[in-house]
Amino acid sequence: MPELPEMETYKRLLNEKIQGKLITNVEINREKSINVAPDLFTQEVKNTSVIAVERRAKHLIFKLNSGKNLVLHLMLGGWMYFGNDEDQPERTKQIILTFPNGKLYFIGLRLGYLHLFDEQQLKEEFAKLGPEPLDQHFTLSTFLEHIKSRRGMLKTTLVNQSFIAGIGNCYSDEICFDAKLLPTRKMSELNEFENTNLFNGVISALNRGINQGGYMDDPFFKGDQLTGCYQTLVYDREGQPCFKCNSKILLEMISSKKTFYCPNCQQ
Repeated sequence: MPELPEMETYKRLLNEKIQGKLITNVEINREKSINVAPDLFTQEVKNTSVIAVERRAKHLIFKLNSGKNLVLHLMLGGWMYFGNDEDQPERTKQIILTFPNGKLYFIGLRLGYLHLFDEQQLKEEFAKLGPEPLDQHFTLSTFLEHIKSRRGMLKTTLVNQSFIAGIGNCYSDEICFDAKLLPTRKMSELNEFENTNLFNGVISALNRGINQGGYMDDPFFKGDQLTGCYQTLVYDREGQPCFKCNSKILLEMISSKKTFYCPNCQQ
């Protein structure tokens, strides 16, 4: 499932492609991917312009000049492609938005969605989300205050969207590796030094993911050299040597989630 770095990569690339552009046509091939009737969705979206694309947690928000918003959550297996009829992927497209300079294809939205919200609905949609970890106001002191009441394991706490928004299965493992902490450690057992390492791990792992274009395999457009360049340090590397100490990366199931770590580097 795409996490914060993947959605941040999409956000930046989308703003390069469609910011300020008019949506000239809307094609809906799967009604379950939207939250209103297709006719109403088309009426509200067609002939509006995208002011900007923003991100909140694992969601993207297409801000329309009408005051409405398109909220995207790709969930498991969802992705996007910007191109034309000649280079489009040979996959089923649930939704297609047409712009003067190309088409935006929404693919694999079996669980994901593109919902139409006004500002109040948008506020309600995100009401329970935790803080953005890369926001300038999310400082070490803010983080230390934020975690005071937390008692669960690192793994389950980091993927809790009401704790910190945008972190999922992959980057929770990468964060723990950067912080040199086992994902099974209890939040309440960490000392001040370890909590500082955890905060730094959050920042370093997420920024590394963004700078390397995340781990999504599929390119966003023809010739895309950024998307999917992220090399995980522990996630999905069971049995492979740790890049730092050469120990074998282990896999453990924590609350039904695959969790990868180095038994030597992480304590």
